Amino acid sequence: MTELEKIEYAKSFVDKLANGINPLDDSLIPENDIVNNVRLSRCFFYVSDILRQVIENGGVQPAKTTNRGKKEFSLTDEQRSKIQISETALSVSEICEYLNSLVDTETTRKLPTTAITNWLVGLQLLEVVVQPDGKNKKIPTGEGRNVGIIAEERAGRYGRYTVVLYSPNAQQFIYDNIDAIVDEKNKSKK
Repeated sequence: MTELEKIEYAKSFVDKLANGINPLDDSLIPENDIVNNVRLSRCFFYVSDILRQVIENGGVQPAKTTNRGKKEFSLTDEQRSKIQISETALSVSEICEYLNSLVDTETTRKLPTTAITNWLVGLQLLEVVVQPDGKNKKIPTGEGRNVGIIAEERAGRYGRYTVVLYSPNAQQFIYDNIDAIVDEKNKSKK
């Protein structure tokens, strides 16, 4: 029996267990048996899917996508021309998500939110403050508010919190300076 055949055989057992069937004699497993626990059944389906991927990949686990070999984030003139400013204030995560949607992330590294926020801290448009719980939070400085960075108080499931948003003016400022942001990110990485 080849390695691939062994994996296929193991997958057939896991599939049967996931569906409440005894893999040794194909009889139904009693309803109150531990194997029919929904959490175990989900695990069996999960393992079965991994084994399916291994089988489809010729017996080896599929390679995980990494940044190795990808070029650094950058925008072409054509991609820059597609940038649209949102009339609604956006979070830095939404801005990065939008910018990353403009590039081919199969060949280009994604721009992380920290690239933007660290650059803004360097310009003293954001400042790092220690919260009562000991965690660091980046909030706009007076100059940051002049650029259009907003701190908004909100109520959530776990109490009140502050969210930092970027007005259309602040979004434009970030998009106009994207090359400086990426350059700063790359310098700090070295």
